[in-house]
Amino acid sequence: MEKYIISALVQNNAGVLARVSSLFGRRGFNIYSLTVSPTVDERISRITIVVIGDEYTLEQVLKQMQKLEECIEVSHIDEAEAFCRELALIKIAGDEAVRESVREVCALYQAEVVDSSEESIIVRINGTPSTIDTFLSIIDSFNIVESSRTGITAVHKDKK
Repeated sequence: MEKYIISALVQNNAGVLARVSSLFGRRGFNIYSLTVSPTVDERISRITIVVIGDEYTLEQVLKQMQKLEECIEVSHIDEAEAFCRELALIKIAGDEAVRESVREVCALYQAEVVDSSEESIIVRINGTPSTIDTFLSIIDSFNIVESSRTGITAVHKDKK
């Protein structure tokens, strides 16, 4: 099973997100992450969806999304051919020694401490999905109280 990034330009109509998400649910495909934002044209939104599956899953999702009336364009984004970023916030409980260890890991991954108290530390990291996955696997040994990820946003790179 792989993670596939799908980008769709859709008409910015009420209910379009509900129609897209129900398309996944009806077919038994799980949405790993989802971001929606307006484009330079306020009548059009970009939906970026990460789905886990095989090649068949990817093909079916692309075909089904293309059938939606509001869908203008849908494509699979290869992470190597796009600039992909996401953001994560992680709250870690611990004493001063733990907080100092977390700061050291943060320095290695260019993560930023955004809040610190006597009981916990909150860290923000943004980067490629694989960088965030690696960072999370390293800090997993700490007492993570809460975490949140935004989901991927992506823009195709120019061909060289």
